[in-house]
Amino acid sequence: MTEYIDKYSLQVSKVFADFIEQEVLPDLPVEAESLWQGFSNLATDLVPVNRSLLAKRDVIQQQIDQWHRQQPGPIADMEAYQKLLTEIGYLVDEGGDFTITTANVDEEIANIAGPQLVVPINNARFALNAANARWGSLYDALYGTDAIPETDGAEKTSAYNPKRGDLVIAFGREVLDNHFPLQQGAHIAAKSYCVDDSQLLITLTDGTTTTLATPSAFVAFAGAGNAPSDIVLKHNGLHIIIQFNPNSPIAATDSAGISDLIIESALSAIMDCEDSVAAVDAEDKVIVYRNWLGLMKGDLSVELSKGGKTITRQLNPDRLYTATAGGEYRLHGRSLMLVRNVGHLMTNDIILDSNGDRLPEGIVDAMATVLCAMHDLKDNNELHNSRQKSVYIVKPKMHGPEEVAFSNTLFNRVEDLLSLPRNTIKVGVMDEERRTTVNLKACIREVKERLVFINTGFLDRTGDEIHTSMEAGPIVPKGDIKELPWINAYEDLNVDIGLECGLPGKAQIGKGMWAIPDNMHAMLQAKISHPQSGANCAWVPSPTAATLHALHYHQVNVAEVQQALRSRTRASLTDILTPPLMGNDRPSAETIRNELDNNCQSILGYVVRWVDLGIGCSKVPDINNVGLMEDRATLRVSSQLLANWVRHEIFSKEEVIEAMKRMAVIVDKQNAGDPAYTPMAPSYQGCAFEAACQLVLAGCAVPSGYTEPELHAQRERLKAQL
Repeated sequence: MTEYIDKYSLQVSKVFADFIEQEVLPDLPVEAESLWQGFSNLATDLVPVNRSLLAKRDVIQQQIDQWHRQQPGPIADMEAYQKLLTEIGYLVDEGGDFTITTANVDEEIANIAGPQLVVPINNARFALNAANARWGSLYDALYGTDAIPETDGAEKTSAYNPKRGDLVIAFGREVLDNHFPLQQGAHIAAKSYCVDDSQLLITLTDGTTTTLATPSAFVAFAGAGNAPSDIVLKHNGLHIIIQFNPNSPIAATDSAGISDLIIESALSAIMDCEDSVAAVDAEDKVIVYRNWLGLMKGDLSVELSKGGKTITRQLNPDRLYTATAGGEYRLHGRSLMLVRNVGHLMTNDIILDSNGDRLPEGIVDAMATVLCAMHDLKDNNELHNSRQKSVYIVKPKMHGPEEVAFSNTLFNRVEDLLSLPRNTIKVGVMDEERRTTVNLKACIREVKERLVFINTGFLDRTGDEIHTSMEAGPIVPKGDIKELPWINAYEDLNVDIGLECGLPGKAQIGKGMWAIPDNMHAMLQAKISHPQSGANCAWVPSPTAATLHALHYHQVNVAEVQQALRSRTRASLTDILTPPLMGNDRPSAETIRNELDNNCQSILGYVVRWVDLGIGCSKVPDINNVGLMEDRATLRVSSQLLANWVRHEIFSKEEVIEAMKRMAVIVDKQNAGDPAYTPMAPSYQGCAFEAACQLVLAGCAVPSGYTEPELHAQRERLKAQL
């Protein structure tokens, strides 16, 4: 049972109250009593507004459902459909042109294009890895992944394989030649690098001495000029560091003695309290907040075993070099950290109101995460996150400008509560719900003084697309959804509106996740499309992926792309509002069977780890044993698609249950090596199996198709049993 303490008409869980008063408030100019009294007043005013906004979602969805029931199938009269959406308040007038005025934004968001990591913050080791992923070894990323083929003797081996190393060296030299070409010759022919009179001189194997074609790209170095340990180069705002370490086995086979190329990789990292986290009660939430506090104070650390030794992992310091013109050249040692709060829907038992009802979790998140971040705003913090003294909050799953305006009001109230200057809190708006997409300009207007990014999220956006059009008819198979016009129009509109509203130089225009972490070769081929689309950040699943994806931002000058895109015609609203329906063509029996099995397996593989083990994001093998990054967004798509097919009698509820049982056996086998895993078969009565079935069978009724209510209920039920 959760123990509560009375705080000005609020019942605050003791574990949370103790955390705030004993761990967060010391050394901050905030008194405990004024905090609780002020937060109680804030909750009294804002909780009813939060609840009314959720009720409006339900009413709007009911009206859309009714319209589709009366005229099922593909939309024949788009004008009539848009008229309905306007009448019910789903579509609003976007208003006149404007430009955002966000100030005090760190350069990683305002001016530099690059990768962005997303990591579950309840795992301290993962959070530290992400924070330290600002700098990554290109040689490790190439040697240890499929980015370099394992053919002709170039296999990955436990001991250093010189043949594979030669391919890594050649790849690295190609990177240098592409982005830092020499006046004469090529880097592959380099014999030595030295610094003389602020110039980088490269001696080639034929005895020629040359320099960079663009000398200003050489910005700093470490060590002696005639034998530097590090050469720091800069291109498109990003740094690449050539390292020389004679003790490295790879340097011994390199003509110039280069041991590695260190790539400026994850410029920013989202510490996630939401989709990738399983936090269902006060105890879980305090773990989340404590890790964020440690990151903001700079003292988070974990001990782990590596190579038979116990090591302590903590935040990396800044990197110091000698500037070419003399003096210090300092590079920030860590990714700029943002924190993703939860959306408006969920509640948590961390605080109860005077009636004993749970407070909206997003309201508690806003207060707690900003309060923790105040430690970063202090002048004596040597491991600063924001040098501009801003707090960056990503806000997901908002439906339209009213809900964005509510977040702005919430942040205003938190700033007032904590005596922070207005717009200290910056906001990233996730463009992942259809009502936000079609009103994006109006949404941005509501936070134009604090906006720092708009980011598309294909998976959540697809889940909402299916749920919004649930009554219209059966949706195409999951693999076909990306091939329809609405998705490209959605991705393009996000960029179009971002450029119209003046985001370049102040905020990010972002793109979504690469979900196959073991397939880096394919990522190198495909993910360059994100900077080419005008996005100045895109999500990656690991530090290694960040290092490889960073190469794309050397290949593409995003600022130039954005400038060229300003003149194109805005993406089609008609395309965006056209649901991905099958029409009269129905899939074959084999396609239906495969879709059912694949999605049931995917749902079970993720849900069993979420409910039974409290793991909110992980690499889950699919039905073909290919590891895919799964979180609640992927679950939302799979469960909503199956719910839609049950609703339109593509298959029955009984067939879903039968498939779930067959797939449970497969998932059990895939997890057989995990001692913490509890098999679902043959009883099929556990909380996880029940949750997976309910997500499909009750999928038409859950708010916006979200999976959180069922997952949280079953996880809480299991924790109570334990």
